[in-house]
Amino acid sequence: MNTFLLLFFCFALGIVVARFGRPPPGLMQGLNWWVLNIALPALVLELIPRLHFDRQLWFLVGSMWFVFVGAWAVCAAFGRWFKWSRERIGGLTLVAGLGNTAFTGYPLVEALRGKEGLALAVVADQLGCFLALAIGGITVAAWYSGGKPHPAAIARRIVLFPPFLTLLVGVAVGFLGGWPPPLESVYARLGATLTPLALVSVGMQFTLQLSRSQFGAVAFALAWKLAAAPLLVFLAGIAAGIHGTVLAVAVLQSGMAPMVSAAILADQHGLDPRVANATLGVGILVSLLTVPLLNRLV
Repeated sequence: MNTFLLLFFCFALGIVVARFGRPPPGLMQGLNWWVLNIALPALVLELIPRLHFDRQLWFLVGSMWFVFVGAWAVCAAFGRWFKWSRERIGGLTLVAGLGNTAFTGYPLVEALRGKEGLALAVVADQLGCFLALAIGGITVAAWYSGGKPHPAAIARRIVLFPPFLTLLVGVAVGFLGGWPPPLESVYARLGATLTPLALVSVGMQFTLQLSRSQFGAVAFALAWKLAAAPLLVFLAGIAAGIHGTVLAVAVLQSGMAPMVSAAILADQHGLDPRVANATLGVGILVSLLTVPLLNRLV
């Protein structure tokens, strides 16, 4: 409950600050920089060394990549049909393909599936959705924000993306036994700033004063992220013989609200940030109803 209160409070605070607080120029960009370059890498350095790798959990990882690749495919295909700009296709791919599998995913999965479900939720988040952000997300951002960059340019952006670099460090440290407790505590405190600062930034950009075309784009992205994607993951899991808590967590994490960092990445690359942030804000609210409904399915 405290997590949900924090989500709503920081999101609402961002709206109030933007309307009445007279924030200094560049505040939002500064918050976004901190989230992607300091808070998210610190969180990765804290969590990744704790993970225990198990090949039997492939479906959790694969389902997160399926949601992302599927979002890219449907946004690109329907984007041409609806005559969306490249920027809108890229922005919607990010928010429809990357889920908030940590900050709303962890508490929701724990509430619905207990401690066993929470442990599996961490695997889906860190090895699935986070890798999709670090590799797929930055690829989409580079592709749709700069024309058609060469593969070498995309690879350079991926390799230099701070969360990706810290992911590699975290894996290495995990094999070596983990961080000393004092250093792990430092990473935890820095990583804890991600949710409040990111949601304040999103709240500052949030608006529902959208044109019909923009509103339709938001509805399309959420239809994939909150309904179509988790239902397809459920069917794929049944076909693959996956069952029990692993299937349940894969479905729930597939249907989480859009990732906060995905909206920030869209904003930093000029990928229709107004629509991306509206998708994020509405998605957080609607997912609190749709995720429990998905839990009844599995």
